[in-house]
Amino acid sequence: MLCREGKLSLSCFSAALIIALLPELVFRLELDNNSKYLQNIWLTYFLQYSFCNFLLPFLFCGFEYQVALRSTFLGYVVGVGITIFSIASPSWQMFGAYMTMLAIFHYSEFLSIAWANPSSLSIDSFVLNHSIAYGIAASFSWIEYVLERQLYPQMKMASFISYFGLILSILGEVLRKTAIFTAKNNFNHLVQSEKKKDHVLITHGIYAIFRHPSYVGWFYWAIGTQLILQNPLSLLVYVISSWRFFHDRILIEELMLWNFFGDAYIEYQNKVPTGLPFISGNKIKST
Repeated sequence: MLCREGKLSLSCFSAALIIALLPELVFRLELDNNSKYLQNIWLTYFLQYSFCNFLLPFLFCGFEYQVALRSTFLGYVVGVGITIFSIASPSWQMFGAYMTMLAIFHYSEFLSIAWANPSSLSIDSFVLNHSIAYGIAASFSWIEYVLERQLYPQMKMASFISYFGLILSILGEVLRKTAIFTAKNNFNHLVQSEKKKDHVLITHGIYAIFRHPSYVGWFYWAIGTQLILQNPLSLLVYVISSWRFFHDRILIEELMLWNFFGDAYIEYQNKVPTGLPFISGNKIKST
């Protein structure tokens, strides 16, 4: 059952998405000049989003305001991303696809927790402030895209690589959300150091294939985003940094899981792989 904050976020996200898509429809119907059309649509976007941000504090406060603010922002980014993919020059179109995938990922993180494990819901569930390294990597990928597009615009045209990346990102996203809904209240964005009363070891569904399906999904989603952008440097950075992050996190998490579930976890560990390449996890011998 979707909690109150989840319903609020869904309403704000959906409304912002629709509002962001309206100018494209209106201007396509009324304006024949493409240059004039582009100038008008970006001005409209600026005014629309400014008005939304002005209005939100009058409608919500506290935690609900923070939820509404982020949900509106992410819904608007999805709408703008779809617009860029639809109307921008060929060398910018895949950046629109990337924007859409990025915003959907962060919003769906919050929505999934709001549905599957509302007791752990917080502003951090949007994962927008994941880490400084994550922010730097994302910013670097944007800069790389702009610079390479400026120097080699043909390099950023939609191709088999970019569409393969889009498919990989979608599959990674589906895998991660499947893991969240399978684990339900056992899923948390933070590694838990204390076992809750209702915490159980999940070994069915997608967890019968991978020990860490949410990490596998995120890993391939992240790689897919850089394939969408056709960013060779950022692709290498994302592969290395993501692998190192999940390698270290799994070592810590599996130690905690062994403390929680003992030999039952070791038995599960011996049967099911982590799902990530060249990461075996924290192998502990049975007592």
